[in-house]
Amino acid sequence: MAKLYFKYGAMGSSKTATALITKYNYEERGMRVWLIKPAADDRDGALRLKSRVGLEAEAEAVAADKNIIDLYRVRDRVDVILVDECQFMTEAQIDQLRTLVDRDNLPVLCFGLRTDFQTKLFPGSRRLFEVADSITEIKTICCCGSKATVNARIDSEGYIITEGAQVVLGGNDRYLAMCHKCWKESIAEHRKVR
Repeated sequence: MAKLYFKYGAMGSSKTATALITKYNYEERGMRVWLIKPAADDRDGALRLKSRVGLEAEAEAVAADKNIIDLYRVRDRVDVILVDECQFMTEAQIDQLRTLVDRDNLPVLCFGLRTDFQTKLFPGSRRLFEVADSITEIKTICCCGSKATVNARIDSEGYIITEGAQVVLGGNDRYLAMCHKCWKESIAEHRKVR
């Protein structure tokens, strides 16, 4: 029986690399992978997924107003769906993925962040915590060696930002994975974290 998987981690935990390796593993066995990402994530181009370690592949960008079930229906054949940056999917789109698992016995693997720079759940991640069959953390570490759980947003000088829009795209130039203790101490002491 197929399952809905949520594999989450802080920035820099190799979520995209893991998704691309998973894609390769399915394709090596002759299976057809539908690799999708939210259209909001256009950092590497509208139709590219690129990991920090250099792996990349073409992906279909899905706008927030699109129904994933409708998009699936017009595809030739799909054996598995892989979703990167799933935190940017809408709650309705997560429910549509859940429907494809249940109705079509189609495995769906979602990769993304749990929380934003203020440690608040993203809507897509919240819904996955509510409806996923399997939830796995992909771990990474803080500069102190502890497990990183916070996606600290930083300004151009290396200070932590604590206010602003929930979604601001960026990589190492804008975000730093930190443990909660270092994050809180860096904010309280107003010190640079780069």
